[in-house]
Amino acid sequence: MSLSSIDSLLPSEMASKAESLGVTKVNFPVSKVLTLAMLAGAFIAFGAVFFITVTTDSVLSYGLTRLLGGISFSLGLILVVIGGAELFTGNNLIVMAWANNKITTSQLLKNWCLVYAGNCLGALFIAGLMLFSRQYLAASGKVGMNLLHLAKVKCDLNFIEAMASGILCNILVCLAVWLCFSSTSVTGKVVSIVFPVSAFVACGFEHSVANMYFIPKAIWLLHQQDPVINSLIAASGENYDGITWKNFLLNNLLPVTLGNIIGGAVLVGMIYWFVYLRKKQ
Repeated sequence: MSLSSIDSLLPSEMASKAESLGVTKVNFPVSKVLTLAMLAGAFIAFGAVFFITVTTDSVLSYGLTRLLGGISFSLGLILVVIGGAELFTGNNLIVMAWANNKITTSQLLKNWCLVYAGNCLGALFIAGLMLFSRQYLAASGKVGMNLLHLAKVKCDLNFIEAMASGILCNILVCLAVWLCFSSTSVTGKVVSIVFPVSAFVACGFEHSVANMYFIPKAIWLLHQQDPVINSLIAASGENYDGITWKNFLLNNLLPVTLGNIIGGAVLVGMIYWFVYLRKKQ
Protein backbone atom coordinates (compact mmCIF):
# COMPACT_ATOMS: atom_id res chain seq x y z
CA MET A 1 0.00 0.00 0.00
CA SER A 2 1.42 3.37 -0.99
CA LEU A 3 1.54 6.18 1.53
CA SER A 4 -0.76 8.31 -0.60
CA SER A 5 -3.50 5.65 -0.60
CA ILE A 6 -4.17 5.69 3.13
CA ASP A 7 -6.65 8.09 4.73
CA SER A 8 -4.18 10.30 6.58
CA LEU A 9 -1.96 12.62 4.56
CA LEU A 10 1.65 13.09 5.57
CA PRO A 11 2.62 16.49 7.06
CA SER A 12 4.41 17.53 3.87
CA GLU A 13 1.25 16.77 1.88
CA MET A 14 -0.81 18.65 4.46
CA ALA A 15 1.41 21.70 3.94
CA SER A 16 0.91 21.58 0.18
CA LYS A 17 -2.84 21.24 0.70
CA ALA A 18 -2.86 24.24 3.05
CA GLU A 19 -0.92 26.31 0.52
CA SER A 20 -3.24 25.36 -2.34
CA LEU A 21 -6.31 26.09 -0.26
CA GLY A 22 -4.89 29.50 0.65
CA VAL A 23 -4.54 30.40 -3.01
CA THR A 24 -8.13 29.29 -3.65
CA LYS A 25 -9.52 31.27 -0.73
CA VAL A 26 -8.00 34.63 -1.71
CA ASN A 27 -9.47 34.27 -5.20
CA PHE A 28 -13.06 33.84 -4.01
CA PRO A 29 -15.44 36.66 -5.10
CA VAL A 30 -16.04 39.25 -2.37
CA SER A 31 -19.73 38.32 -2.08
CA LYS A 32 -18.85 34.68 -1.53
CA VAL A 33 -16.18 35.49 1.06
CA LEU A 34 -18.53 37.73 3.05
CA THR A 35 -21.37 35.22 2.94
CA LEU A 36 -19.19 32.33 4.06
CA ALA A 37 -17.60 34.54 6.73
CA MET A 38 -21.00 35.50 8.15
CA LEU A 39 -21.87 31.82 8.27
CA ALA A 40 -18.67 31.11 10.19
CA GLY A 41 -19.42 33.88 12.68
CA ALA A 42 -22.88 32.41 13.21
CA PHE A 43 -21.46 28.88 13.56
CA ILE A 44 -18.96 29.95 16.22
CA ALA A 45 -21.79 31.80 17.99
CA PHE A 46 -23.81 28.58 18.06
CA GLY A 47 -20.85 26.87 19.69
CA ALA A 48 -20.76 29.71 22.23
CA VAL A 49 -24.49 29.33 22.94
CA PHE A 50 -23.96 25.60 23.50
CA PHE A 51 -21.01 26.30 25.81
CA ILE A 52 -22.92 28.78 28.00
CA THR A 53 -25.94 26.50 28.27
CA VAL A 54 -23.98 23.35 29.12
CA THR A 55 -21.73 24.98 31.73
CA THR A 56 -24.56 26.78 33.57
CA ASP A 57 -25.19 25.61 37.14
CA SER A 58 -22.94 22.57 36.70
CA VAL A 59 -22.45 20.31 39.72
CA LEU A 60 -19.26 18.85 38.24
CA SER A 61 -15.76 19.94 39.22
CA TYR A 62 -14.24 23.00 37.55
CA GLY A 63 -12.09 20.89 35.22
CA LEU A 64 -14.87 18.55 34.13
CA THR A 65 -17.28 21.44 33.61
CA ARG A 66 -14.75 23.24 31.40
CA LEU A 67 -14.03 20.01 29.50
CA LEU A 68 -17.72 19.48 28.83
CA GLY A 69 -18.00 23.11 27.77
CA GLY A 70 -15.02 22.71 25.44
CA ILE A 71 -16.53 19.66 23.77
CA SER A 72 -19.77 21.60 23.32
CA PHE A 73 -17.99 24.64 21.87
CA SER A 74 -16.30 22.37 19.31
CA LEU A 75 -19.64 22.43 17.48
CA GLY A 76 -18.65 25.82 16.07
CA LEU A 77 -15.47 24.74 14.30
CA ILE A 78 -17.04 21.45 13.22
CA LEU A 79 -19.77 23.42 11.44
CA VAL A 80 -17.16 25.70 9.87
CA VAL A 81 -14.91 22.92 8.57
CA ILE A 82 -17.49 20.30 7.60
CA GLY A 83 -20.23 22.70 6.53
CA GLY A 84 -17.86 25.02 4.71
CA ALA A 85 -17.33 28.58 5.91
CA GLU A 86 -14.59 31.21 6.24
CA LEU A 87 -13.25 31.75 9.77
CA PHE A 88 -10.68 34.48 10.47
CA THR A 89 -8.68 32.48 12.99
CA GLY A 90 -8.43 29.45 10.71
CA ASN A 91 -7.64 31.64 7.70
CA ASN A 92 -4.48 32.79 9.45
CA LEU A 93 -2.97 29.68 7.83
CA ILE A 94 -3.28 31.40 4.44
CA VAL A 95 0.05 32.96 5.43
CA MET A 96 1.68 29.72 4.21
CA ALA A 97 0.73 30.54 0.62
CA TRP A 98 1.87 34.14 1.13
CA ALA A 99 5.25 33.07 2.50
CA ASN A 100 5.76 30.88 -0.56
CA ASN A 101 4.99 33.81 -2.88
CA LYS A 102 1.82 32.21 -4.21
CA ILE A 103 -0.34 35.18 -3.14
CA THR A 104 0.36 38.86 -2.54
CA THR A 105 0.30 40.78 0.73
CA SER A 106 -2.74 42.75 -0.44
CA GLN A 107 -4.62 39.53 -1.23
CA LEU A 108 -3.81 38.16 2.22
CA LEU A 109 -4.87 41.30 4.08
CA LYS A 110 -8.00 41.72 1.94
CA ASN A 111 -9.12 38.19 2.79
CA TRP A 112 -8.42 38.64 6.50
CA CYS A 113 -10.30 41.95 6.65
CA LEU A 114 -13.34 40.69 4.74
CA VAL A 115 -13.54 37.48 6.74
CA TYR A 116 -13.07 39.31 10.05
CA ALA A 117 -15.89 41.73 9.20
CA GLY A 118 -18.16 38.91 8.03
CA ASN A 119 -17.45 36.86 11.16
CA CYS A 120 -18.41 39.86 13.29
CA LEU A 121 -21.70 40.37 11.44
CA GLY A 122 -22.60 36.71 11.76
CA ALA A 123 -21.79 36.56 15.47
CA LEU A 124 -23.72 39.76 16.20
CA PHE A 125 -26.72 38.50 14.24
CA ILE A 126 -26.94 35.35 16.38
CA ALA A 127 -26.38 37.41 19.54
CA GLY A 128 -29.37 39.56 18.59
CA LEU A 129 -31.55 36.56 17.82
CA MET A 130 -30.61 34.91 21.12
CA LEU A 131 -31.49 38.09 22.98
CA PHE A 132 -34.95 38.21 21.37
CA SER A 133 -35.45 34.52 22.16
CA ARG A 134 -34.87 35.27 25.88
CA GLN A 135 -33.04 31.98 26.21
CA TYR A 136 -30.90 33.74 28.82
CA LEU A 137 -33.81 33.24 31.26
CA ALA A 138 -33.35 29.45 31.15
CA ALA A 139 -32.58 27.82 34.51
CA SER A 140 -34.30 30.74 36.27
CA GLY A 141 -31.96 33.26 34.64
CA LYS A 142 -28.76 31.41 35.51
CA VAL A 143 -27.88 31.07 31.83
CA GLY A 144 -27.86 34.85 31.51
CA MET A 145 -25.79 35.22 34.67
CA ASN A 146 -23.28 32.69 33.37
CA LEU A 147 -22.88 34.81 30.24
CA LEU A 148 -22.44 38.00 32.29
CA HIS A 149 -19.81 36.40 34.51
CA LEU A 150 -17.85 35.17 31.49
CA ALA A 151 -18.04 38.59 29.79
CA LYS A 152 -16.88 40.31 32.99
CA VAL A 153 -13.80 38.10 33.18
CA LYS A 154 -12.98 38.80 29.54
CA CYS A 155 -13.41 42.59 29.87
CA ASP A 156 -11.26 42.68 33.01
CA LEU A 157 -8.19 41.24 31.27
CA ASN A 158 -5.26 43.60 30.75
CA PHE A 159 -3.72 43.99 27.28
CA ILE A 160 -0.85 41.53 27.78
CA GLU A 161 -3.06 38.88 29.39
CA ALA A 162 -5.59 39.10 26.55
CA MET A 163 -2.92 38.97 23.82
CA ALA A 164 -1.08 36.02 25.40
CA SER A 165 -4.38 34.18 25.80
CA GLY A 166 -5.21 34.94 22.15
CA ILE A 167 -1.86 33.52 21.04
CA LEU A 168 -2.42 30.29 22.96
CA CYS A 169 -5.98 30.00 21.67
CA ASN A 170 -5.15 30.25 17.99
CA ILE A 171 -2.19 27.93 18.22
CA LEU A 172 -4.70 25.26 19.19
CA VAL A 173 -7.40 26.37 16.73
CA CYS A 174 -4.97 26.40 13.80
CA LEU A 175 -3.55 23.06 14.89
CA ALA A 176 -7.12 21.72 14.77
CA VAL A 177 -7.51 23.05 11.22
CA TRP A 178 -4.03 21.76 10.34
CA LEU A 179 -4.93 18.26 11.56
CA CYS A 180 -8.10 18.38 9.44
CA PHE A 181 -5.88 18.64 6.36
CA SER A 182 -4.64 15.12 7.11
CA SER A 183 -8.06 13.48 6.80
CA THR A 184 -10.50 12.96 3.96
CA SER A 185 -13.31 11.61 6.18
CA VAL A 186 -15.88 13.53 8.23
CA THR A 187 -15.10 11.39 11.28
CA GLY A 188 -11.39 12.12 11.01
CA LYS A 189 -12.00 15.85 10.75
CA VAL A 190 -14.36 15.89 13.74
CA VAL A 191 -11.88 14.00 15.91
CA SER A 192 -9.12 16.37 14.76
CA ILE A 193 -11.18 19.34 15.88
CA VAL A 194 -12.58 18.22 19.24
CA PHE A 195 -9.43 17.76 21.28
CA PRO A 196 -7.54 20.99 20.39
CA VAL A 197 -10.70 23.11 20.65
CA SER A 198 -11.72 21.48 23.92
CA ALA A 199 -8.23 22.22 25.26
CA PHE A 200 -8.33 25.94 24.48
CA VAL A 201 -11.84 26.37 25.85
CA ALA A 202 -11.15 24.35 29.00
CA CYS A 203 -8.06 26.46 29.67
CA GLY A 204 -9.98 29.71 29.15
CA PHE A 205 -7.98 31.04 26.20
CA GLU A 206 -9.38 33.92 24.12
CA HIS A 207 -10.94 33.56 20.65
CA SER A 208 -11.70 36.83 18.87
CA VAL A 209 -14.73 35.60 16.91
CA ALA A 210 -16.29 33.85 19.93
CA ASN A 211 -15.89 37.09 21.89
CA MET A 212 -17.80 38.91 19.14
CA TYR A 213 -20.77 36.91 20.42
CA PHE A 214 -20.12 36.64 24.16
CA ILE A 215 -19.42 40.26 25.05
CA PRO A 216 -21.84 42.20 22.79
CA LYS A 217 -24.67 39.93 23.92
CA ALA A 218 -23.71 40.59 27.56
CA ILE A 219 -23.69 44.35 26.91
CA TRP A 220 -27.12 44.21 25.27
CA LEU A 221 -28.45 42.03 28.09
CA LEU A 222 -27.36 44.60 30.69
CA HIS A 223 -28.92 47.43 28.69
CA GLN A 224 -32.19 45.50 28.42
CA GLN A 225 -32.77 45.87 32.18
CA ASP A 226 -34.60 42.55 32.47
CA PRO A 227 -36.17 42.34 35.97
CA VAL A 228 -35.15 38.69 36.47
CA ILE A 229 -31.52 39.37 35.53
CA ASN A 230 -31.47 42.60 37.56
CA SER A 231 -32.66 40.79 40.68
CA LEU A 232 -30.01 38.09 40.21
CA ILE A 233 -27.30 40.74 39.75
CA ALA A 234 -28.41 42.48 42.93
CA ALA A 235 -28.43 39.19 44.85
CA SER A 236 -24.96 38.24 43.58
CA GLY A 237 -23.33 41.48 44.73
CA GLU A 238 -21.18 41.46 41.58
CA ASN A 239 -20.32 44.62 39.67
CA TYR A 240 -20.76 44.32 35.92
CA ASP A 241 -20.02 47.96 35.09
CA GLY A 242 -16.83 46.88 33.29
CA ILE A 243 -18.81 45.19 30.53
CA THR A 244 -18.73 48.11 28.08
CA TRP A 245 -18.06 48.63 24.39
CA LYS A 246 -14.80 50.40 25.22
CA ASN A 247 -13.49 47.55 27.35
CA PHE A 248 -14.68 45.03 24.79
CA LEU A 249 -12.88 46.72 21.90
CA LEU A 250 -9.70 47.91 23.64
CA ASN A 251 -9.17 45.48 26.53
CA ASN A 252 -10.29 42.37 24.71
CA LEU A 253 -10.97 42.33 20.98
CA LEU A 254 -7.87 44.30 19.90
CA PRO A 255 -5.25 42.37 21.93
CA VAL A 256 -7.01 39.03 21.39
CA THR A 257 -7.08 39.57 17.61
CA LEU A 258 -3.38 40.46 17.58
CA GLY A 259 -2.68 37.38 19.69
CA ASN A 260 -4.75 35.17 17.39
CA ILE A 261 -2.72 36.37 14.39
CA ILE A 262 0.59 35.72 16.15
CA GLY A 263 -0.50 32.30 17.38
CA GLY A 264 -2.07 31.12 14.12
CA ALA A 265 -0.11 32.83 11.37
CA VAL A 266 3.34 32.94 12.97
CA LEU A 267 3.57 30.08 15.45
CA VAL A 268 1.67 27.55 13.33
CA GLY A 269 1.51 28.70 9.72
CA MET A 270 5.02 30.14 9.36
CA ILE A 271 6.63 27.29 11.26
CA TYR A 272 5.04 24.64 9.06
CA TRP A 273 5.89 26.71 5.99
CA PHE A 274 9.53 26.84 7.11
CA VAL A 275 9.67 23.09 7.70
CA TYR A 276 7.77 21.79 4.66
CA LEU A 277 7.41 24.48 1.98
CA ARG A 278 10.43 26.80 2.16
CA LYS A 279 12.62 24.35 0.23
CA LYS A 280 10.24 24.60 -2.75
CA GLN A 281 10.98 28.28 -3.36
